Amino acid sequence: MAVSFVTTSPEEEDKPKLGLGNIQTPLIFNPSMLNLQANIPNQFIWPDDEKPSINVLELDVPLIDLQNLLSDPSSTLDASRLISEACKKHGFFLVVNHGISEELISDAHEYTSRFFDMPLSEKQRVLRKSGESVGYASSFTGRFSTKLPWKETLSFRFCDDMSRSKSIQDYFCDALGHGFQPFGKVYQEYCEAMSSLSLKIMELLGLSLGVKRDYFREFFEENDSIMRLNYYPPCIKPDLTLGTGPHCDPTSLTILHQDHVNGLQVFVENQWRSIRPNPKAFVVNIGDTFMALSNDRYKSCLHRAVVNSES
Repeated sequence: MAVSFVTTSPEEEDKPKLGLGNIQTPLIFNPSMLNLQANIPNQFIWPDDEKPSINVLELDVPLIDLQNLLSDPSSTLDASRLISEACKKHGFFLVVNHGISEELISDAHEYTSRFFDMPLSEKQRVLRKSGESVGYASSFTGRFSTKLPWKETLSFRFCDDMSRSKSIQDYFCDALGHGFQPFGKVYQEYCEAMSSLSLKIMELLGLSLGVKRDYFREFFEENDSIMRLNYYPPCIKPDLTLGTGPHCDPTSLTILHQDHVNGLQVFVENQWRSIRPNPKAFVVNIGDTFMALSNDRYKSCLHRAVVNSES
């Protein structure tokens, strides 16, 4: 399970779509039922050259301490250098002492678990509609016929001016009922905190590229973002499938909080490398849009999520 905040609206990675001549009743992704079978359906089995790697080495990612960072010139210089080196290699780094309370992070994961533990029929009340980027999606079974990801997602939009209207709270109440107000309250607060954090990170990225500290901050201050909850259910055949296939984020910046399960992998120097979960840290990665803004100095790398049989 992971909670991610993506600056600017993302698009799903490209996959072969169903042709008009192949229209069929889509598979229903219900992990609790699928795991009662001896094997997973063929639609979830990935080609041999894309199946999860065994004994993946850990990726060397810098740990950036944000405490008092921008007020300490020496620390800021060191952090900018580390970020620059990492972003030129693979585009990933971690941030700690970020100012987001452990209670809020814990609540976000707790309500994520509660949502995905609901019966499928309840989750489908907020089913993502065709052409939209918000709502519940179960493995994209209605869109694709092969290489399906072993995951469920819930996505909703956040704009900076939404903080005044409490639109995320309204979304949960309107779509699922007043009983879901606590969900909306937590995610409203979480998105506001992530928006503030993303602007701090933009300041560091600006400094690391040798431009004014507020150069990218001003550009993204009224950012359009997507909050995405990802759930990777236990799988009886984790060596045959993927939670999320290899892709680069088409957006500017992704801020991800992992749970305790080691599943995030990055493709660097023709090898898959893992990023060990750190409950006190957020994973930050550069997307295609920011790579373009940096004149390709910073990389937007392929990454994926693997699954396991236990959690």
